[in-house]
Amino acid sequence: MPLLNKVRTVVPGGPGGDTATHSLSRLRVALTLFFALDGFLFAGWVVRIPAVKQQTGASAGDLGLALLGVSAGAVVTMTLTGRLCRRHGSHVVTVATAVLLSLSAALPALTRSPLALGLVLLVFGAAYGGINVAMNSAAVDLVTALRRPVMPSFHAAFSLGGMIGAGLGGLLAGGLSPTAHLLGLTGVGLVLTAVAGPVLLRHPSPAPAPESLAPAAGAKGGPSGGSRRIVLVFGVIALCTAYGEGALADWGALHLEQDLGAHPGVAAAGYSVFALTMTAGRLSGTALLERLGQTRTLVLGGATAAAGMLLGALAPSIWATLLGFAITGLGLANIFPVAVARAGAVAGPGGVATASTLGYGGMLLGPPSIGFLADWFSLPVALTTVAVLAAGAAAMGYWARNAGSSRVS
Repeated sequence: MPLLNKVRTVVPGGPGGDTATHSLSRLRVALTLFFALDGFLFAGWVVRIPAVKQQTGASAGDLGLALLGVSAGAVVTMTLTGRLCRRHGSHVVTVATAVLLSLSAALPALTRSPLALGLVLLVFGAAYGGINVAMNSAAVDLVTALRRPVMPSFHAAFSLGGMIGAGLGGLLAGGLSPTAHLLGLTGVGLVLTAVAGPVLLRHPSPAPAPESLAPAAGAKGGPSGGSRRIVLVFGVIALCTAYGEGALADWGALHLEQDLGAHPGVAAAGYSVFALTMTAGRLSGTALLERLGQTRTLVLGGATAAAGMLLGALAPSIWATLLGFAITGLGLANIFPVAVARAGAVAGPGGVATASTLGYGGMLLGPPSIGFLADWFSLPVALTTVAVLAAGAAAMGYWARNAGSSRVS
């Protein structure tokens, strides 16, 4: 793993160790704020989609095409951000993309046509994809420096930020215009970036030597195909997790209401239960990783999610289904953070970019896949694919148990 942060040149406990430990603690707090800000801004935009749809006069089809701008911008940028992190350092890229994300959050409310909305969402998606790769790259480096598996705590901050953003947006939606709300998000984003950004910029990421960035060499001195395969495996593990999250976000409430006759209020609680247990699982993720290690956490998490989703998809009662969703959230909670950390340990920012891109692809793949399968079979049967992929993630996690083990806490 390339040494991306200068503070890692001082080992805690040695000369200057107290200073290094204090710097690492400040970096952890600053990065946590960026993860929370990312979730907060994205959720704040999502809750205003209905108002922006009405403002632009978009049909359902027009809105769907416009929203593809977020996905397209994110996927394209994710594939490039790893290179930017290697050239300029993940700290600089994190701060720059946070500024861009904050500014672009206000743009959708200023549009008056579906075409304009799609174009500005390309910018928003590009910033969203960029900050996710950059801050995860910085987090992977910090995890190695701290020698503690704290990656889940960063993703817990993202989840908490999203819950706060969605809750606050829901409260403000009735009395505040989308323009005022999204401009307010821009202000919050710029203020938090001004607070946390200097901490990262005071510890810039130096350009590592080319040999430190190269994948493991093969017999002829070229890049190791094995390293690339391992990164892809962890990327697919991340995809399996995000597939489940996207599927439950879009189809969980419908399953409760349509298949089980739940009241709309109870049906809406389905994803909330899932999100709450996922956040709780991530908050306790560091302790779990320290106790069980990464491989056991992946395998246990995948198996737990598979069992929970089978219950959630096939149970004949509402409360058993809600319990299944809760168990699924606990099981999936730490798979994505661990997969991204392991990919970063094997291949640096490029590994993080690959795993993040595949993971984001899973978020996009889940909802339409469930829809097609529901048409062909039924929604409960379609939702069992979340269990299948979770079990697959557990199997792949066990298969890749030795990959990057010497580089990741």
